[in-house]
Amino acid sequence: MERLLLRRLAGEQLAQVLVTLGVSFMVADLCLMGWGGDPISVATPHEFAGFMRLGTAVFPLYRMAVIAIAVVFAIVLWLMLERTRLGAMIRAGVDDPQMARVVGIRVSQLFTLVFALGAGLAAFAGMIGGPILSVYLASTRTCAACSRGRHSRRHRKPARSFVGSIIVGFLYNFGQALLPELAYFILFLPMVLVLVLRPQGLFGGQIL
Repeated sequence: MERLLLRRLAGEQLAQVLVTLGVSFMVADLCLMGWGGDPISVATPHEFAGFMRLGTAVFPLYRMAVIAIAVVFAIVLWLMLERTRLGAMIRAGVDDPQMARVVGIRVSQLFTLVFALGAGLAAFAGMIGGPILSVYLASTRTCAACSRGRHSRRHRKPARSFVGSIIVGFLYNFGQALLPELAYFILFLPMVLVLVLRPQGLFGGQIL
């Protein structure tokens, strides 16, 4: 998808978002035809089956473990982008792809690698979230990328993605609790508003 579709839409952020959503809907429907739509329950690992108390609050151990894993991955990704040669190449390819190619960076292959890394992280998130949400075919698409700018200052890019993810997560969860029949609408509403009202992103720059 990255090589045949998204690469042909370089610089067209709205088109990239729409194409990605369209492909995801088609893949979800094909999976629905092949495996059906019944949810599959996933057992919580027995090591994390209990609860922990913090004062009067009670927290499931598995959810705390998922939060800890997410924090570790966030730190590792930040260190990779800011402290490694690969991260410097990625930043150079995003900020000035022409100059990056001149100095010998294979920008196309690099972007394919980043795309694959993102897809792998999404798959891993779905795997560890299975015991909490069960496994089912849903049309949920995360639009946190709309909140950050592609050409924003490099040291703030991860933070902007985190802020966007938190905003979407809060909106979706409160939407499910307060207006469950409009949960998917509430999920997509932030993306639509950003694309229409702030196409440069919530923090400036471009969408992706």
